[in-house]
Amino acid sequence: MSDLKVTLIQSELFWEDIDANLRMFDEKINSIGERTEVVFLPEMFSTGFSMAPEKLAQTMDGSAFQWMKKKSAEKNIILTGSLMIEENGHYVNRLVWMLPNGTYGTYDKRHLFGYAGEHEHYTAGSKRLIGAVKGWKINLNICYDLRFPVWARNTMQSETGEPAYDLLVYVANWPERRNTAWKTLLRARAIENQCYVIGVNRVGNDGNNIYHSGDTSLIDPMGEIIYEKAHDQDIFTYTLSRERLNEVRKNIPFLKDADVFTILD
Repeated sequence: MSDLKVTLIQSELFWEDIDANLRMFDEKINSIGERTEVVFLPEMFSTGFSMAPEKLAQTMDGSAFQWMKKKSAEKNIILTGSLMIEENGHYVNRLVWMLPNGTYGTYDKRHLFGYAGEHEHYTAGSKRLIGAVKGWKINLNICYDLRFPVWARNTMQSETGEPAYDLLVYVANWPERRNTAWKTLLRARAIENQCYVIGVNRVGNDGNNIYHSGDTSLIDPMGEIIYEKAHDQDIFTYTLSRERLNEVRKNIPFLKDADVFTILD
């Protein structure tokens, strides 16, 4: 298994303006000056964290999804972030894992943020999504999922004898007022799951005048901070080391001693 080059894009978002956000991220991705393999965008990157899916949600044939498909193929990258999606009369906060060949995986946000009324507008998902690239297994999550460690727990797979995943990702619209929790829990997830962790957040005020400081982060399997950026828009590219991950798991092999459990809906 080889190393993996990833790019994290921390950005302001145009409130409830799909076309403007797609143009902006098109320019940001075009500006990446080096070869990368996976590009991560924030939660609801085409609209901001809005509770108005009735007027903004698109289907999987909509412009935001089609833009992801086109951009992934054009740049030969895996592109991921979450969108408002309407499906079968319901609305979901859906992360799309888009491959350059047009195939994709989806994850509907499991934990809906009741404090903001997200559960009143969106339907919760029930299944995890673990993407794969170059032998890396990537557990993909959305924002508020960060507060629920059982949902993200890494477990040893009986059929392979290996952990379920190697990289844990959260795409988010996480406000500055709770950024202590954001930064603390991202490091905790890296340590307890013995994996790399990426948290990609937005910056700036949203349409409700809630400020987001970003604090987009990349953390290694020992909880060491490789990258953390507050307040400013930024594009950061880094090569994840498979050797580092293997070394940590070999020297401190605690995942095999973890409790066995089942998540019930």
